Amino acid sequence: MSTVRSVILALILTLTLAACSTAPPDGVRPVTSFDIDRYLGRWYEIARLDHSFERGMSDVSATYQLQDDGSVKVINRGYDTQRQAWKEAIGRAVFIGDSHTASLKVSFFGPFYGGYHVIALDQQSYRWALVAGPDRDYLWILARDKTLPADIREQLVSQARRLGF
Repeated sequence: MSTVRSVILALILTLTLAACSTAPPDGVRPVTSFDIDRYLGRWYEIARLDHSFERGMSDVSATYQLQDDGSVKVINRGYDTQRQAWKEAIGRAVFIGDSHTASLKVSFFGPFYGGYHVIALDQQSYRWALVAGPDRDYLWILARDKTLPADIREQLVSQARRLGF
């Protein structure tokens, strides 16, 4: 097989796998009656399942801004404790289906998207959220404030455990 064919096949396989990684994990349902306008703004990371791209980061926040084309600009920011410097990543999110279901795909690297699914939400005040990625290795607890009452945090951790995270 020629090098060009190998590269094209690898690219097609990569894009196919990336497209498959946007759905929520089996048995995990995104929030419905979701209002993106209320979700916009800054959220602080309260807890996460750690990954290499976040390892050693503290004071992590995510800011969501609606764009003219209906997509959402995602600005992730955190303090790299090892390098003693702030790091920022800017991405783009779009709804996978209808905009009232909290299931989006987000990209920080060109055409490669991963799932972003709000699976629990303070629907009255939009003060906290439980967010899952495309599989059970990705999970975040977010809040509008830098702290979250212990009872709410424990409720979200328990919910995540029940869901297999």
